[in-house]
Amino acid sequence: MRHRHGYRKLNRTSSHRKALLKNLAIALIMNEKIETTVAKAKTLRSYIEKLITKARVGDFNAHREVFAHLQDKEATKKLMNEIAPKYKERNGGYTRIIKTRVRRGDAAPMAFIEFV
Repeated sequence: MRHRHGYRKLNRTSSHRKALLKNLAIALIMNEKIETTVAKAKTLRSYIEKLITKARVGDFNAHREVFAHLQDKEATKKLMNEIAPKYKERNGGYTRIIKTRVRRGDAAPMAFIEFV
């Protein structure tokens, strides 16, 4: 049972889940729109919105904190210089999830996640 459980496990170990979210976040930052399963998109939304909120500050410490989560220089640079400044006046809700189709192989519900 997952009563009052705080997050989705996505059928992965903690290290695998951490790597998955990091890679999805990098892909979203670089492409600004990706297609994934609904469960992964909802988990990624929480992860990426916290990063954007940190990046909005724009100082060196925020840059280091974002890089510690992403471990990718190009994605960190793009998030800090291009994406985060767009949301200076916005209080959360930086991403949009649009349900698209059912994947043919395993009937998983798919969705696009993109920046607003």
